[in-house]
Parts: sequence; structure tokens; C-alpha cells
Amino acid sequence: MKIHHLNCGSVRQIDPTYEGLPSAPAVNHCLLVETDRNGLVLVETGLGLDDVRDPGGSLSADWVDMTQPALQEHETAIRQVERLGFTPADVRHVLLTHLDVDHCGGLPDFPHAAVHVLEAELRAAVAQAPSRRYRPAHWAHGPHWRTYESTGDPWFGFTAIQPSGLPEEIKLVPMGGHTAGHTGIAVHDGTRWLLHCGDAYYYHRELDENPETHPLMDIVQTTSEVDHDQRIDTQVRLRTLARDHSDEVTLFSAHDPWEFGRLAS
Repeated sequence: MKIHHLNCGSVRQIDPTYEGLPSAPAVNHCLLVETDRNGLVLVETGLGLDDVRDPGGSLSADWVDMTQPALQEHETAIRQVERLGFTPADVRHVLLTHLDVDHCGGLPDFPHAAVHVLEAELRAAVAQAPSRRYRPAHWAHGPHWRTYESTGDPWFGFTAIQPSGLPEEIKLVPMGGHTAGHTGIAVHDGTRWLLHCGDAYYYHRELDENPETHPLMDIVQTTSEVDHDQRIDTQVRLRTLARDHSDEVTLFSAHDPWEFGRLAS
């Protein structure tokens, strides 16, 4: 499988907490996976065309004020898919870590794709929308949902769920705490696993042996958590995974621009 790292929505500029890295806009880190038999698989969608063209109608004003999105059409997943020589219809599956606006805003751009998400997340989104977190415009077209309970097989200290209609090289890996049904997404590139951790953590130094949060990004993650103890437990297990299995699994989060720069280069 060929895997592309895409930034599908730059947001506000942030500084690192140490020398040696430049300031950079936070990103919405997505993956585009070319499979042999299942077409294109999009992991996260970032912000979509409707968000860029009509943020007032698609996004909440509070969220826009807080995140300061660039709202550039060329950063949307659909435009990046097209630049790679594909059509939107080639994207047959979308996997989402959760349904926050910056993770599913591009769903309307891929109306024919099967959309894989945990059942608890879809249930919470429908119940709580409209809100700053969940925007009904992102699923008003009636996505082809495929939902899952948080049960599966052991996987590096977590649980792995096999998504329907997808190969063994792609897994949902529930990581609770940030939202009601937050999940990581694992993709095997033929050599090792790439683990998209969504918003289970925000800053690469949170996985260090002596973890360090980012002062600005930590405000976002602590104010948006739904279960503090579960979120902290998830991070402890991610730290253990990173320490003990770095030769088998590469971890990254949704918004850290320095992780994105390293993996996309």
C-alpha cells in the first residue's frame, strides 16, 4: 500500500517549547492510502470545501475564532486527491478518529464513501449537535455509516477492531477520553504500523519518558476532554507503546506540525 500524508487544514500558528524547531501552523494530519483491492482509503478528512467557502454556515463562529483556520481550498482533501490524479469517487472508504469539525469537515466531498466510526461517537455527535464540536452540516448528505463497538483483539496494549470491507493492514484502535467514541487508526505500510492517534495527545513531547505538554495546545485538549481519567490512561498506554515498540509502530497525532513535517517529507 502506498500512503500519502496530507495536511487538510492549517490552523493557528504555534511555537515549539524548545530551541531547534521553527514556529508553524498546527495541521489537520490525514492519510490517503492506496490499496490494491479497496480503492482509496482516507483517514480523517480535515476541513472540506463547504468549510472553506462558507465557514459561517458550516463551522461555529467560536471554533473559527479559537483556531484561526487558514481556509485554503488547495488544502482540502478533495483537491489533494485530485492533484494526485484521482477522482473523489476513487475514495471508497473514510475512517474517522472522531467527529469533531476539523476531523470530518470534508465528509460531504466524498458522499459515496463508506464512513467508519465508533458507534459511541456517532451517537454522541447526533445527540449534541449543533455545537462548537459537532456540526450537522458535515453529515447532512447522509453518509454511508459503518459503526463499531469498542471490542476487538489485543494490539500492543490496546484493542484493535477490523473495519468491514477493509484489509487486515487497517485497524481501528479505540483511545478513549477526548470524545465519547474516540479511536486511533492503524495502517501497516508493509514494514511497520503507522498509528494515527487523533486527539489522544496533541504534542510529540507528551510521549516522552518525562512528558511535557504544549501550553497552548494543552488548553485545547483539557477543555475538550469528556473523560479526564480515561484520556490520561490512554496517554500512559501510548507512552508505553512508544517506548517498547518504536521499531514496530510509528505514532503521530492529528495536529502536531513537527510530526507532520517529519513524516510527510
